[in-house]
Amino acid sequence: MKNYRWRRSLVTATERVLAEKHLLPFGCIQEYWKVLTEYWANNDAVQKALHVRKGTIRKWLRCDKGAPYKRWEIKSSIEYHQNISTKGYRSLIYSGDHDMTVPHISTEAWIRSLPNMSVTDYWRPWFVRKQVAGYTRTYSNGLTYATIKGGGHVAAKYKPEECQAMFERWISNTPL
Repeated sequence: MKNYRWRRSLVTATERVLAEKHLLPFGCIQEYWKVLTEYWANNDAVQKALHVRKGTIRKWLRCDKGAPYKRWEIKSSIEYHQNISTKGYRSLIYSGDHDMTVPHISTEAWIRSLPNMSVTDYWRPWFVRKQVAGYTRTYSNGLTYATIKGGGHVAAKYKPEECQAMFERWISNTPL
């Protein structure tokens, strides 16, 4: 019963959003999902489970809502990625192969634009339940790139089992 207590707050949040009909057009599931994400991410139990240190986040906001910068102010993330990769940090970059917002070929072009990148493990399929879940390759600087077969822009929304398997393998330093 204890595990369901925090979920009840999400049910309450859903009821609150539905009661505020003036906020969202009826049937716009994508907008409800965005609002509910904020309720979920600001929940104390969720932040505790994610080990968010108390006081480090006043209020969690989606990056497209309330960020302290405009999209056009950040021209490129290459220097940030180069900075973390030269310090020896591993990274996981992934794309849903059905993402029409940021297509996987754009992600691949971004990776090719990074300096000092050499492939250490060439394209190969990775599997979940003996089915191809996507394709992956690794690079010399600790970057792992993977596609999620059938994944859209928010790949975990479309393919949660595959994304969880991908993350668990990556975080435990196991090949995809």
